[in-house]
Amino acid sequence: MITGSFRQHGVVYTDHVLRVPLDHANPSGETIELFARELVDASKVDSELPRLLYLQGGPGGKAVRPANRGGFVGRALEDYRVVLLDQRGTGRSTPVNRQTLPRRGDAAAQAGYLTHFRADSIVADAELLRRELAGSAPWDTLGQSYGGFITLTYLSTAPEGIRRAFVTGGLSSPTASAADVYRLTFDRIAERNGRYFDRYRHDRALAARIAGHLAEHDVRLPTGERLSPRRFQGLGVGLGQRSSFDALHFLLDEAFVGDELSDTFLAGVHAEVSLATRPLYAVFQELIYNQGAASDWAAEREYQQRAAFAVDRPDFLFTGETYHPFHFAEDPALVPLAAAAQLLARKPDWPALYDVDRLRRNEVPVYAAIYHDDMYVPRELSLATADLVGNVRPWITSAYQHDGLRETPAVLDTLLRMAREDG
Repeated sequence: MITGSFRQHGVVYTDHVLRVPLDHANPSGETIELFARELVDASKVDSELPRLLYLQGGPGGKAVRPANRGGFVGRALEDYRVVLLDQRGTGRSTPVNRQTLPRRGDAAAQAGYLTHFRADSIVADAELLRRELAGSAPWDTLGQSYGGFITLTYLSTAPEGIRRAFVTGGLSSPTASAADVYRLTFDRIAERNGRYFDRYRHDRALAARIAGHLAEHDVRLPTGERLSPRRFQGLGVGLGQRSSFDALHFLLDEAFVGDELSDTFLAGVHAEVSLATRPLYAVFQELIYNQGAASDWAAEREYQQRAAFAVDRPDFLFTGETYHPFHFAEDPALVPLAAAAQLLARKPDWPALYDVDRLRRNEVPVYAAIYHDDMYVPRELSLATADLVGNVRPWITSAYQHDGLRETPAVLDTLLRMAREDG
């Protein structure tokens, strides 16, 4: 159902809302709302353009909200009607957060509800949306980061819905566990720390001083909760993106006013570490890997084995894209979700997200950017997946970090050119 439309910067934006089953295995049961925004160049409104479904990274991230026709969305508008889907639980798609989840009942009821928010359900939602917008016609997909994980689930369960798939920094392993992934990513996080501190040599001692100060003083963020050393350590979550190095340095640069941590610094830290706008990012960080077994806080177990990451070391290291039990005790946006998150972390019987045999036989063309130094999706796993999945054409590059798609339209342009070369 179309709920609104507007025009700006030569682009027509059309909002769509669908009711979809909470549990696609029970289509007559409870429903939730699914929101998507379709963009088309105003000069091509009446043209028969193919559709490109953008699958947002995350997990738990709403679709981009482009205010103009720049970046990769602008490049896509040259060839497509672009569909920006708020994956279930995010944005305007029946959001899940500290305000809504407790209404489901106790922790067991909340956890049961959240089991319906993984990639398999997102793909089923996308298929209902595709039929609503395009009938039987398949569309192209563009999966950034976690969107690439969703792409592989899509190819496992509904490949007839995709004409061509583009993946950027998200060619995941269909067989790796969360523990397997963190064994690799902790090494990559340490490497990115090394590069950061090589650029800003004085920041290591400064970061260690901040961590020590937080251990000894009751320092409060603007929302009132105490800032712990480990939550501060998590500022490294963005080190795998090209734009983050300078931003982190300038944040640390204003940390102290005399012997106190400045309001400017604390407000900046809160903006980086609070998950008020995307709580599912923490809840699902490990669950996206679970197939037949529990993750059981794999990142925390790996962290405890990595002495180099001890928060009180003078040769301080930031951590990366990892979420731990303490986050659900310290972040006000996550505290009401803690009991459900604990149950999900221990849940042993997760269904499969991928059909490996079907992926081996895949016939849908897949064009995948693999970033050689990717901190979040290890290249070792991506290269193995490129070998395993049929009809994948990888582009391996060290020119970009994980945010290459957002950094420049050249990434999408390269993948589209590869597809044109294949006819």
